[in-house]
Amino acid sequence: MIPDFQTIMLPFLEILGDGQEHELQGIVKKISDRFNLTEEERRTLVPSGGQEVIVGRVGWVRTYLKSANLIITVRRAVFKITQDGLDLLANKPSKIDVKFLQTLPAFQEWKASQRKKDKQVENIEIEETEITQTPEELIGYSISKIREELISELIDKIKSCSPRFFEKLVIDLLIKIGYGGSLKEAGSIVGKSGDGGIDGIIKEDKLGLDKIYVQAKRWENIVPISQIRDFAGSLLQQKAKKGIFITTSDYPKSAYDFVNNIEHRIVLINGRELAEYMIDYSVGIQLKKTYEIKRIDFDYFEE
Repeated sequence: MIPDFQTIMLPFLEILGDGQEHELQGIVKKISDRFNLTEEERRTLVPSGGQEVIVGRVGWVRTYLKSANLIITVRRAVFKITQDGLDLLANKPSKIDVKFLQTLPAFQEWKASQRKKDKQVENIEIEETEITQTPEELIGYSISKIREELISELIDKIKSCSPRFFEKLVIDLLIKIGYGGSLKEAGSIVGKSGDGGIDGIIKEDKLGLDKIYVQAKRWENIVPISQIRDFAGSLLQQKAKKGIFITTSDYPKSAYDFVNNIEHRIVLINGRELAEYMIDYSVGIQLKKTYEIKRIDFDYFEE
């Protein structure tokens, strides 16, 4: 199990307790070894996917220990323990966490400087002693939760729309992804084919070098595999090689096995994937607010 960032504080300082310079990468490895992390745990990414969880947590520990004047940066990503840090280890503390750091003068001074910049920091500090994830992880998990709620709302909203509007939604999405020439060109074709199991046809690219046949079904229940077979048969009749089957529900495993074992290329998009594509390509949603997370550009300070 990956330790929370407060649990890492004492091991981090103990690694530097030899008084030597240590690279951050080496510290991460030693902490990972100390907690017997598996390869999978070492590679686990934060929700945003930007970096490994263990690397992010060790990075935040570095920030807290530096703020308490227990370690210093020697050069880029290289650290060394301070005399304050050595004195602390000499007292053999059983643990180091945020609550403990708050008793140290250097950390108190750093916190005071933060309060001057942001009056809300004091309120955040009350909860800080209880958290187990880094601030960046908390933001990532919050964003994931918001996305999950949005996916659920989108699926419900799509299911309440008319079949005709659903066709338009599919057109808008496929064009945003990069298929078709324009809304006018795509709209004149999709939804008007009516050839067997085909609801429409859309250009694979703006030049129209190839065509993709589309089936769009606003269903509540699992799509039976017979529908996928009928769609594949329609592609065969049209001498087409590519198709997209989109539904608001889902498919059985047998449907995925079927499309993976036929000559034609058929992509199955279920309700959740449809909602995710809509979010990623901003179809039917509005941007409410944007946050930026910035880090120091260590390359800039290289001499």
